[in-house]
Amino acid sequence: MDEYYSGVSGYTANLLSAILGIDNKNEYKFFYNSWHNLDKRLAQWNRNNAQVIGTHIPNKFFNYLYQKIFCYPKIDKILGGVDIFWSPHFNFSCLSKKTKRIITVHDLSFLRYPEFFSKRKNFWHRALKVNKILRDADKIIAVSENTKHDIVELIGVPAEKVQVIYSGNDTAKKEINNIEAADFLQKNNLNGRIILYLGTIEPRKNIIGLIQAYNQLRQDNQSFSDLKLVLAGAKGWKYKKIYQEWNLSPFKQDIIFLGYISQNERNILFTKASIFAYPSFYEGFGFPPLEAMTYGLPVVCANVSSLPEVVGEAALIVNPFMPAEIKQALEMVLLDEKLRNLLISRGLERAKFFTWEKTAREYLQVFKELNEK
Repeated sequence: MDEYYSGVSGYTANLLSAILGIDNKNEYKFFYNSWHNLDKRLAQWNRNNAQVIGTHIPNKFFNYLYQKIFCYPKIDKILGGVDIFWSPHFNFSCLSKKTKRIITVHDLSFLRYPEFFSKRKNFWHRALKVNKILRDADKIIAVSENTKHDIVELIGVPAEKVQVIYSGNDTAKKEINNIEAADFLQKNNLNGRIILYLGTIEPRKNIIGLIQAYNQLRQDNQSFSDLKLVLAGAKGWKYKKIYQEWNLSPFKQDIIFLGYISQNERNILFTKASIFAYPSFYEGFGFPPLEAMTYGLPVVCANVSSLPEVVGEAALIVNPFMPAEIKQALEMVLLDEKLRNLLISRGLERAKFFTWEKTAREYLQVFKELNEK
C-alpha cells in the first residue's frame, strides 16, 4: 500500500485490499477522476476481477456539472453499468436511479463542531448537501456506534438504514532499523522519554489542552525534566492558536512539532515513545490509539465520541475539557509501573480485535444483502 495513504484514503486502500483477498467472484470497478492520469499509480488495483477506470476532467468543473447541469455525467454509465455503487466518503456523484448506493460515513464533526473548521471548509460541506446525499442512500455504513448516533440525530436518517462496521487495524508491528531510528531521534533532539501525539494539528484534536497538561506535569514534578512532548502531523484548520499556546509555554524547547512524518518515522516514534496521548474532542473512529496499542504503547485518550468504544478498557480515558485530568492520567501512567504494564497488555489484545479481514467480510455481507433486495 502507498505509504502516503492516510485517513479515508488509507481506510479505502486497506479495505479494498482485504476484500480482493477474499472475494474472487464479484466484479469490481474502481472509479477515480483527476486531471492527471493516475492509471500507472493505481495499476496495483487491477486484478482478474477488478479494474481501475478513470476520467480526466478538472475536479472543479466535474463538481459543477453535478451541482448545476442536471446531475451529469452518471458514474455508473461511465463504468459500463454497476449493481451497487459504494462511496468510501460522501462526495459529489450522480447515478442512474436503478443503481443502489452505499455510503460510508467516518464522522460528522463538521455538523457537531462547525467552530473547529474554517469558513471555506464549512461552505464546502454545505455545498455537498450531505443531508440529501445520506437520505438518498440505500444503505449507510458508520464506522462506530457514535457515528451512527450522529447520523440518526443530526441528519434524521432512520436507524435501520445505518449499519455499524468497525474499521480494521494493521496488527503487524513494523520492525525498525536502529541506526535510522537513532539518526531520526538525534536530528529532532528526541533524547529522553517521549509523550507522543500523532494526528492533524487542528483544534478538534485538543492539542492546546495537551500542551497545558504537559506544562502542569513539568511544573509539578522535577523528575520529568527529560520528558518531551512530540506532536507529529500536518497542519489542519485553525492551527494558529495552537502555536500561540506553544510559544507561551515555559517548556517550549521540549515541545516538538515534527509536521508530516513518513510511515517509517511513525514506526520509530511508536517504538521509542513512552506514552501515547490522544485527548481529542471528537473522533468518528480514531485509528492512532489502536496503532499505538499495536506497538505496546500505553494510551491516554478522551472519554468522548467514539474513543471509549474503540479502546474499551485498554486505555486510561479522561475528560478532554479538563487539562488537569489529562495531566493526572499521564503522570499515573509514567509513574505507576503496574498500571503501565496492565495498559500495555490490554492494549495489545484490544488491537487484535479490529482486523481488515473482519471488516471486509461484513462489507461483503452488506453488498450481498443489498444486491438481493
